[in-house]
Amino acid sequence: MRTHQPSWILPVLAAILLSSACWPEQGGQDEASQVAAVGEPDISDAAHVRGHIAGMAAHHICAGVFVVGRDYQRPVEEVVAQDIRRFDHFKWQDDFEYAVNFETSTASVSGADFGTRSAEYNGDQGCTVLPAGVDDVAFVPVVVERLSPDPGVTAWPTGDVGAYHDPVPAEVDVAALEAALDWTMAQTEHNTRALVVVYAGKILGERYAPGFTRNTPQLSWSQGKSIASTLVGAAIEAGHLDAGLDDPAPVPEWQGEKDPRREIRLRDILTMSSGLDFVNRGWRDSLSWTHVDEHRRIYFEGIDVFEHAINQPMDRPAGEIFRYRNSDPLVANRIVRQAVEAHGIDWLSYPQRILFDRIGARNYVLETDAWGNFIITGYDYGSAWDWVRYGLLHLWGGVWPTPGGGSDRILPDGWVDFVRTPAPGAELRNYGGLFWLNRGGQLPRAPEDAFWAAGSMGQYTVIIPSRDLVIVRLGPSPGDINTYLSDIIGEVTAAIDH
Repeated sequence: MRTHQPSWILPVLAAILLSSACWPEQGGQDEASQVAAVGEPDISDAAHVRGHIAGMAAHHICAGVFVVGRDYQRPVEEVVAQDIRRFDHFKWQDDFEYAVNFETSTASVSGADFGTRSAEYNGDQGCTVLPAGVDDVAFVPVVVERLSPDPGVTAWPTGDVGAYHDPVPAEVDVAALEAALDWTMAQTEHNTRALVVVYAGKILGERYAPGFTRNTPQLSWSQGKSIASTLVGAAIEAGHLDAGLDDPAPVPEWQGEKDPRREIRLRDILTMSSGLDFVNRGWRDSLSWTHVDEHRRIYFEGIDVFEHAINQPMDRPAGEIFRYRNSDPLVANRIVRQAVEAHGIDWLSYPQRILFDRIGARNYVLETDAWGNFIITGYDYGSAWDWVRYGLLHLWGGVWPTPGGGSDRILPDGWVDFVRTPAPGAELRNYGGLFWLNRGGQLPRAPEDAFWAAGSMGQYTVIIPSRDLVIVRLGPSPGDINTYLSDIIGEVTAAIDH
């Protein structure tokens, strides 16, 4: 891990700003022509695509070794086999060569046609995908101290003392619950690494794959989008962000007199209804591993993700339609960064101070790009018990019980109601304020009031107010994860007399 300011920053930033132009969601030939017009690499070139695949692979190796390794150390070969090679959509190539340098805390993936792509571990800022040809980040990493009290002597939920039901509530069929947990882990094709069930505020049951524990930080993917929403709410409640949901989104670059983006409200950003033109191709499209996929390129290309998000034009009116895009939570996080830094508050420590410390979450690692911007839409790591506490905060309406018997309001009154209310543009009633919802019956065996933070490959923190339940499931699944999650919830709720 290195801390000097590299000389590459200005020319690379200029190139990235140029390449952040947005193209409409239409045929690949038109997009390729537009890319060529601004002097970008030929996206049909196999080396171009392979270099991007290698960029994400370098990240996953780095994080699997150094971030997950904060609690569970695995050989590098095991990380590649368990976290990358086994999943088709990561497109691992048999001729890739990889290496981990433990002195510089870097991982690299190389190929004869594209050279080398690298990721660098920067401690509490996790692993950063470096721009091609660059060997260091452009910000000074900081140590983010965990200031929650010692969990071994602190009462649940901030600490670990008294975390489990003893005795188990009479309405719980223990045998049925144990069978539900065992069934979940027995579906080995889903690769579940952590499962925790919390009922009436305490842990009712849990299971972990070998080597993983309640404290192992695991790649949580788009669960971080929900954290982006929570950070906005916490910043508003703390007085660090002076904005209401129906105020224009405070993005200075959008305030030009003739700029239509000045009509985008904070509410539109938080419900993924901004109308920004931000192409999302999905994992298996022919252009998924090119920079035409504006949604996904943030994970492999090494770009300034905040600049990439805010510099997009609109192609739909704000608030008209919900579209799943990384642009909106990135803009939300950039808004918070500018607000807190205007107060002289350190950005890289802010999520830990304003949120995680207060709920006893000690293992989160929010990873950044090379400029110190959190890639909160997908490169976030949290442990099972971190996510349990996060779920409880939302189950309890944004108010946290303190170890001394008091309460700490972290989110504004009514904020949780906002995040679990369907967005006006969500026709299926399945999305709220950067949380997924079951209002449209997406999970048929779950109660209608269930809402959840969800990440790719089956990362879930499910909150069910009507059942006083939080269920956390982590681990990279390649299968039909919605059916699997629905069945987990169905089996667990059936074990509790309601």
